Amino acid sequence: MTKQHILVVDDEDQIRELLAMYLTRQGYRVSTAATSHETWQMVEQEAVDLVVLDIGLAEEDGLQLLPKLKAKHSQVRVVILTGMGFVEDLLQEAQQQGADGYVSKVLPLDELLMAIQRILKPVGAGLEYCSG
Repeated sequence: MTKQHILVVDDEDQIRELLAMYLTRQGYRVSTAATSHETWQMVEQEAVDLVVLDIGLAEEDGLQLLPKLKAKHSQVRVVILTGMGFVEDLLQEAQQQGADGYVSKVLPLDELLMAIQRILKPVGAGLEYCSG
């Protein structure tokens, strides 16, 4: 069985490396990107099952990148990652732009893992939010 491929997009090296290491240990194939440009390169070159997308990217924020990504690669699932915790407006905007999940960076990593596992299961679609 082929491992599911997750792309972690965050402009903070430590967060990117931590998430990549953690998700690799959980049995996923993981790639990383620091910018929207790197994200596009990755999704154009390889099949990606899910993108963990930070809202606060330097050149283009995740909410700007999200609708473009979904428009061109509608099969790719996206979990928005935010350092801001739960913000109702952001959650609604992420959902409108096509996000499949929304997780705060302040939550334990297993909350992110649970959201990813639920989203990558073929059953049931809809926005996942982990409040902790």
